[in-house]
Amino acid sequence: MTNTQLTLVQIDNYGPWTVTPEPRREMDLQALQSRLFADIAQFVGHRGGYAFFTRFDNMVAVTNGLDTDDHRLLQESTGNRYPVSISLGIGTDQNPAVALERATERLQGAGSAQDGDRREVLAGTPIEHPENERLSIAHFDVNDATEKYTDRLNEFDSFIQIEQGYASLMRYLREEHGGLSFFVGGDNIIAATPEMDAGAYRGAIDHVMESVGVELKVGVGRGTDAHDAGMAAKHALEECRHHGTDVELSETAEVESE
Repeated sequence: MTNTQLTLVQIDNYGPWTVTPEPRREMDLQALQSRLFADIAQFVGHRGGYAFFTRFDNMVAVTNGLDTDDHRLLQESTGNRYPVSISLGIGTDQNPAVALERATERLQGAGSAQDGDRREVLAGTPIEHPENERLSIAHFDVNDATEKYTDRLNEFDSFIQIEQGYASLMRYLREEHGGLSFFVGGDNIIAATPEMDAGAYRGAIDHVMESVGVELKVGVGRGTDAHDAGMAAKHALEECRHHGTDVELSETAEVESE
């Protein structure tokens, strides 16, 4: 069985900070958010995890293999480099959605995201023996996105098509299976998923095609951390391209980087 560890990253008191002592320039805020996400993604990525920006003031990371000390170091590093601090909630479960709910509840229990007195909370317990656990990562890709959208439509209309596919998949996986999907640029979507068979993934792909007309394929991998599982998923996705299939599942726990 899979067991996913998720960390909710929440900027402390961010809303009030953006307008104190007066509203800050929007592009300055966008640049700060982008740099912070990049640093968090790099920190987590160097330890085998994945990070996703979601709303930027809130980010979600798959952190199997990261312990309490790693999380504290992330907070310390952020506090030393940015004018804002971050609070972290950790949750684990076989179902990624439940893991995120637990992480969220722990932060919410420590105070509001706009509470000026809440600062650098670290709540939740990482998996004790991550080397004995496995998680599942699914990598979705739009079929022929360049030919259908990029080379035919203007960028905004291409973006609408890709986003519609993402929105449909995101809602379906969350509601039907407890999977969490994240847009990662281009025409790629990465999802942390529970135990699912090929038929369940095919059902998700069929739903997106029927609801918004976007064709997807998916490679699925497992590993002891998000990097290993994600690389297995990437290789499985290449098998989709090579064989012309929609779903490929890899059971390989560790795959060498390309």
